[in-house]
Amino acid sequence: MRVSNLYKIAWRAILLNKTRSLLTMLGIIIGVGSVIAMLAIGEGSKASIREEISAMGSNMLNIRPGSGVRGGVRMDASSMRSLTLEDYEALQDAEYLSAVSPQVNSSGQAIYGANNWPTSVYGVSAEYIDIRNISVLEGSMFTQHHIDTYAKVLVIGQTVVDNLFPDGEDPIGKTIRFGKTPFKVIGVLSEKGESNFGQDQDDVMLSPYTTVMKRVLAQDYIQSITASAVSEELAEEAVAEVQTILRNQHNISAGMDDDFNVFSMDELIDTFSSTSEMLTYLLVAIASISLLIGGIGIMNIMYVSVKERTREIGLRLAVGAKGAIILLQFLIESVLLSFTGGIIGVGLGYAAAYGIEAFLYWPTVITSSSIILSFAVCAFTGIFFGWYPARKASELDPLAALRYE
Repeated sequence: MRVSNLYKIAWRAILLNKTRSLLTMLGIIIGVGSVIAMLAIGEGSKASIREEISAMGSNMLNIRPGSGVRGGVRMDASSMRSLTLEDYEALQDAEYLSAVSPQVNSSGQAIYGANNWPTSVYGVSAEYIDIRNISVLEGSMFTQHHIDTYAKVLVIGQTVVDNLFPDGEDPIGKTIRFGKTPFKVIGVLSEKGESNFGQDQDDVMLSPYTTVMKRVLAQDYIQSITASAVSEELAEEAVAEVQTILRNQHNISAGMDDDFNVFSMDELIDTFSSTSEMLTYLLVAIASISLLIGGIGIMNIMYVSVKERTREIGLRLAVGAKGAIILLQFLIESVLLSFTGGIIGVGLGYAAAYGIEAFLYWPTVITSSSIILSFAVCAFTGIFFGWYPARKASELDPLAALRYE
């Protein structure tokens, strides 16, 4: 018998019991839809994280002093002061770095007239806005002259503007007091909005690093260094070069631990992506329980189908049909049930992913690999759970089957 005829027989058997077939496929439909929706959420999260971090500066490197705890033992305070202005100056000659900026910051109250706002002032160089892909909307960025003269000037974000100048007053040229220090506003940064990590990127004030170090913090060390690699492809070479320069600066010999840490955006993306991926796999594993239940439902209904059609099987065996043909017939019926459920499940998964993005505002990305995986699982489910009932049908004794009531 041709395989095409077996397909026709299988479809006829499914369509004769539409309600039963639909209920049988329900577990597969829900399982496939859930798996696709969960994978879409996971892929969307990873894409969003990559986009968010790249928006900070895809080539950005972050250099920080040694961590406070290593190997369960708290390090002394001097390890947190291991970065100096001499390190910053040495890194300016690095081959694989296009821009470098020291960074110090302090949190406190910014005050203008009767308005005040809790925020942070960041002491950086003029290159900082290029490294972080930030632009100045009004006014101008401070210059090297401001840095050399410890000028008390500020470039502020939109959140600070909205809270200190709620009446729409132009902030350029106005004096803001941060703690006890007065600063003149010379620029306003373009709006960036809230990051996916919940951070308000516009709640910031930038000032020359020399000013913040001397007039606000009264310290001679820097808290971190932000740099930009020449290109994203050369980020690893840039990290290695920074490590070499700083080890030489700090007289760290081979075998000794570094008193600083260098992070690239790729490492940060990989860290967040691996966490997101692990959570996605957990959600997929939970959603896959529906596929298992659907598979058990297929096995159960195939047993019922074999019982109902015992006389038909006996008749076909009696007129010369081979057991392999009977097995293939019921196996095709099982796979068709699973695949049909899978197709409906894919549609459900697409609808769920669209609804999640439209109404919950979670980013979702449906990949071709998730569709392929879903159909592969459907094929496996149909074959695995349909094999045993199909084999039982193929092994029936023709005479006993014909006498079956």
